[in-house]
Amino acid sequence: MTAGNNGADTPENDDPFGYLYRSEGGEGGASGPSGDGAAARQPGVPRTSYNQVRAVGQRQYGQQAPQQVTYGQQNAHYAAPETLPGGDRARPGAGPGNGGGQEPRRGRNGLLIGAVAVVAVVCIGIGVAMLTNGKGSQDDTAGKSEPSAGGKVDPGDKPKKPAPGKLPKEEAGSLRLDGGATTAKDVPGARSSGGTYVGGMNTPGAAATWTVDVDAPGKYKLWVGYGVPGKDANLTMTVNGKADSRPINMENFAHAPEGAWDKGWTRTWSYVQLNKGTNTIKLSCESGNQCDVNLEKVWLARS
Repeated sequence: MTAGNNGADTPENDDPFGYLYRSEGGEGGASGPSGDGAAARQPGVPRTSYNQVRAVGQRQYGQQAPQQVTYGQQNAHYAAPETLPGGDRARPGAGPGNGGGQEPRRGRNGLLIGAVAVVAVVCIGIGVAMLTNGKGSQDDTAGKSEPSAGGKVDPGDKPKKPAPGKLPKEEAGSLRLDGGATTAKDVPGARSSGGTYVGGMNTPGAAATWTVDVDAPGKYKLWVGYGVPGKDANLTMTVNGKADSRPINMENFAHAPEGAWDKGWTRTWSYVQLNKGTNTIKLSCESGNQCDVNLEKVWLARS
């Protein structure tokens, strides 16, 4: 079966979809008796192909004349929503000052951003105010103390500890000497001015007394510079008339060989309890002491 010969021409054997291929004007352009534009059937005459290309949008078969629709032109059968009654109000998002569906969203975003910015500014302002007030409170209370039970205390007054002054220091040759103690320069190496030291301490009752003033009572360290002839020595220490039960130790810390006075210069210290004001400290050769020692200098230090 071909396009030119479609078999039997009886109606029951005819192609049921033949109308899809029929031409409105027939092969010669004339209309058939059915009025559908197809050529009249001739019994026994083979039909030619009904396949014919038509332009898109043309109307066919029993309808009005074909109509070509060109894009960009208004279709008479189409009416924009704006032309209908209430059309602008019927469109979602349409309205005065609104250019389309996106504008309301932009407006909402702008309002949301503005609200967040306002909240942030308020929070920052509150934080700054709290910090400023806290600092002001600290500044107001700084330097203030509670009044004592006996009276009112000036907020600006604070108990101040007096700056410690320089503690006294003295050369042994300037001390009061008794009982045969005397100054000498025979042994070199003394660390006093001019090399002067106090000798003759190996006589019982020999003593060197230091009168010293201090600004505050308390325990101090008494340092003594001395020299020994390569062997240990000790003296009795008396503070404000009261002798210490233990003698002040004057060992051969320089490790000088025995008899080498010039190599035995060293120092030692002992605690002394002093009163505020004037005090006396005496170093003496008493019974039971080993008094082969030369005194170089004395000074106080804080314990």
